[in-house]
Amino acid sequence: MKRLLEGKTAVVTGSARGMGHRIVEVFAEHGANVFACARKQTEEHDAFAKELSDRYSVSVIPVYFELTDRQQMKGAIKTIMSAKLPISILVNNAGITHNALFQMTNEEALTNVFNVNYFSPYLFSQYIVKLMVRNNGGAIINISSSAALDGDSGRSVYGASKSAIICTTKVMAEELGPYNIRANAIAPGVTKTEMLDLLDTAILDNVVQLTDDKTVGTVDDIANCALFLASECSSYITGQVIRVDGGI
Repeated sequence: MKRLLEGKTAVVTGSARGMGHRIVEVFAEHGANVFACARKQTEEHDAFAKELSDRYSVSVIPVYFELTDRQQMKGAIKTIMSAKLPISILVNNAGITHNALFQMTNEEALTNVFNVNYFSPYLFSQYIVKLMVRNNGGAIINISSSAALDGDSGRSVYGASKSAIICTTKVMAEELGPYNIRANAIAPGVTKTEMLDLLDTAILDNVVQLTDDKTVGTVDDIANCALFLASECSSYITGQVIRVDGGI
């Protein structure tokens, strides 16, 4: 099988579990060096990175930092730069969910969700884009959500933060196009991850029934879409939002 990302280097946030974890695996399998960013250092994540490095003959480098801590973010950028690998792919995957009715949502929740899901990846992207410009191009993949497009009950804050990601993705595509940098967003629907366990059962059942095949998506579905958008297979695609939601 042809390795679609041979010789490229990616930065993936939120790689300790779920979608980000699988994206790192798929990227490594396809020949990419990967900075696997996570919030806290663990033996499991270190072992995960080493195992992928050995199996696919690439460099999978763990980078640990709290995304909402600006000083830690700067430290992570220094770590990435010190490896002297030309960055060509960024996947902004790290995020949190929040489920509450509009009238029951307080200011603390608003601030926390937007800080993690929007402000932090926005600022992190600014640093990575500078490195991409030096490398004469790249691909940015922002993980949004179908909640950003559908206005699901109980997801006003989460959906709004992911809508902001979509808007910024489109602006990135326009502003960064002259530097040969593409930007696209993935809007997953109901996907089997640890975060899914936090969703109200009634809401989950409702959404699953709206899909064409009445099933929940998998992290493979998201990782394969990210692979497509990171590779030259999508070289003329930018500023788009791809729903991976089973046809909701």
